[in-house]
Amino acid sequence: MRIVLAEDSALFREGLRRLLAEGGHDVVAAVGDADRLDDAVDRHRPDFVIIDVRMPPTMTVDGALAARRLRAAHPGLPMMLLSQHVETRHCVPLVATGGFGYLLKDRVLGVDDFLDAIRRVAAGGSALDPEVVSALLASTGRADPLAVLTPREVEVLALAAEGRSNGAIAAGLTLAERTVETHMRSILQKLRVPDTGDSHRRVLAVLAYLSPPGDPAARGRSG
Repeated sequence: MRIVLAEDSALFREGLRRLLAEGGHDVVAAVGDADRLDDAVDRHRPDFVIIDVRMPPTMTVDGALAARRLRAAHPGLPMMLLSQHVETRHCVPLVATGGFGYLLKDRVLGVDDFLDAIRRVAAGGSALDPEVVSALLASTGRADPLAVLTPREVEVLALAAEGRSNGAIAAGLTLAERTVETHMRSILQKLRVPDTGDSHRRVLAVLAYLSPPGDPAARGRSG
């Protein structure tokens, strides 16, 4: 894939560039601030974009804001946010559109998992770190929205949010696939979300359902 990379740390940016090249990808542009990211995408028309959340000019949520601009301008462009911190305010609408990932930078140390996450997102799926999922659900304003789930159901939901199939979840938790299917049905029933039969869409539906009234992510319910 042709990838545009936006990361303000020169060392981390170069490390990612090499990692992606070794994974068979072509980094067509690597920029250090959010302002240049828009220009790079317009110029190179990449297949995928990787964006650091905290970048110049303000070093706050410039990357997340840039991601929202890019999603509006290029609706089909898959993207992944990377950060050392979890930012939820600008991310729920992005999660609900699909073709989106949000991983914590420590996760990049798992090279194979990182490259696999990129492939899932590029195919229109999701790749969300479990900490991101928890923060997104907590940001809805509901008191502990996962309290109705058992610990095992929370584990299943977290892995599903990473874009993993029922079979992959079963392998990861050493369960039978039919057991995972039962857990997913229970999760969706407890959260009052219809089971669409697809793990990625199911997780998007859960996040959309838990979004505050009027939030743009709520539009994902009908998808």
